[in-house]
Amino acid sequence: MPDATVDLPHWAARLLAERRQRGWSQKDLAKRLAQAAAKLGIPMPERTSLVRSIRNWEAGRYRPRDPYPVLLSRVFRLEERELFADAVMPPGTDPAQVLASILPEGELLAPLPTRGGRRVGMSTVTDLSARVHGLRLADDVLGGDDLIGPAFRELNTAVRIYRESTHTDDVGRALLTTIGEYAQIAGWIASDAGKHEQAAQTYRLGISAAREAGDRTLESNLIGSLSYQVANIGDTYEGVQLSRAALDTAEPDAPALARALAWDRLAWAHARHNDAQAAMHALGEAETALASDHGPTAPSYLYWVDHGELQVMEARVYTELRRPLRAVPLLTDVLARYDTTHARELALYLSWLAVALLDANEPEEAADAARRMCEVSADVASDRTTTRTRLVLNRLEPYRDIAEVRDLLARYPLSA
Repeated sequence: MPDATVDLPHWAARLLAERRQRGWSQKDLAKRLAQAAAKLGIPMPERTSLVRSIRNWEAGRYRPRDPYPVLLSRVFRLEERELFADAVMPPGTDPAQVLASILPEGELLAPLPTRGGRRVGMSTVTDLSARVHGLRLADDVLGGDDLIGPAFRELNTAVRIYRESTHTDDVGRALLTTIGEYAQIAGWIASDAGKHEQAAQTYRLGISAAREAGDRTLESNLIGSLSYQVANIGDTYEGVQLSRAALDTAEPDAPALARALAWDRLAWAHARHNDAQAAMHALGEAETALASDHGPTAPSYLYWVDHGELQVMEARVYTELRRPLRAVPLLTDVLARYDTTHARELALYLSWLAVALLDANEPEEAADAARRMCEVSADVASDRTTTRTRLVLNRLEPYRDIAEVRDLLARYPLSA
């Protein structure tokens, strides 16, 4: 009989194996998770719902999200990073297949030994830059699953032009910068599609391209993008270290928006690492940087960084640190004027508002925010929104006896 775990994601097979090795049933594991959560003061859903979640994790239907990775690590007495480490992805998957085809062995961006392609100039760079910005604008309104194919085809094209064409040194540096910009948005899209290993590999490609081009602001942005992913799904200490590296790379004379974003990502990493004092300090530095006119004009890929977006990050930090009285007013203010065409971000911000309201012991208002979140995200092909939706609904489960919560959970069941 074939091994049923062969086709499972590595982390799912590991969870299943660790439970079976201990001779536990899924109900046994649920009981231990509830006990670990009680010691940490974390509310848990009903036991039947938790067993259903365990069943889904072990089947690889979706990956455990906060607070479950920490709880599972405690129960199994393993490091979180070890328990949820990804195996090497097999070739032939999308976008890994595309990445494998465009990343040569050795130096990632080494030109071909003999270039037989056409000679390209700055007009080609201008065309590529326009197309990469088009991808960014598309990402504002579409989810990662919808964009991952086009994004990696565009990245593939940019790398091939660089490797196979002839060009001057100045054009070559400009092409490398464009590749770095493509890698940043493609990595972000892959992460939004739940392809985290591919996203990390793509960010590393971009870091290499930006470094070779001598563009420290772009290199900082790429390191920061990687740090944000690591802080969210991996080792939070590593996330802090990467965020600091991004800040150091940006340099004091970087554009104000770049420095503000680097400080903001560091604040988030500290919050994920549960270092409130360091997170507060970084938020203050981000505000100072944003208010500064020092430094050159910000590059076009930072078009989305403004006071409103940094206000959201500040609110998220407060929510992560369980300071709802500071988070709720900030999120309410931002959501009152947020562009409703940006459905993914709107749903994510509503999810943070729902969590903050629960921490403020306002389950009725939290249910209303969660309902809006579910409605907004219904047609968004994004792993981020799917994950956040499950987290919020799980957090609401203990309040099922409240009519607003009960109606919401009946309309959007966790098992759906």
